[in-house]
Amino acid sequence: MIAYDLKCQNGHTFEGWFKDAKAFKKQLKSCLIGCPVCDDTQVTRVPSTFAIKGSPTQSSDAPPQLNPEAMAQAIAHYVDKNFDNVGADFAEEALKIHYGVNEPRNIRGVSTPQEEETLRKEGVAFVKFPVPAENTPSDSGTEN
Repeated sequence: MIAYDLKCQNGHTFEGWFKDAKAFKKQLKSCLIGCPVCDDTQVTRVPSTFAIKGSPTQSSDAPPQLNPEAMAQAIAHYVDKNFDNVGADFAEEALKIHYGVNEPRNIRGVSTPQEEETLRKEGVAFVKFPVPAENTPSDSGTEN
């Protein structure tokens, strides 16, 4: 695995993890890499701040900090827009893609702990994260 620091045309910086440099270039060329904040697919690699030693100074052009809830909403929006929802068939569809029965594509859905263990044993890479609830008038954060 390789991690790159990326930046969209709107100035948002984010990190991307890829199998290797070739996979990164292929996904970049196919516009499969998008900013989790604004969905912009015109991204570039930027030098990693982790690898650059510098003096601690305050930068006036630092991007605004997002709160965790806003970031979770942005990620959920990106996944909703860019991944096919296969529902409870997630494990079955992931295995079909893994073994070349179905064309590769981004999928999302739900799985049981047993299905997740099968996916791990078969070498299928997947990421689990909770989907934040949509803000509706009934869950606006106020208590009755």
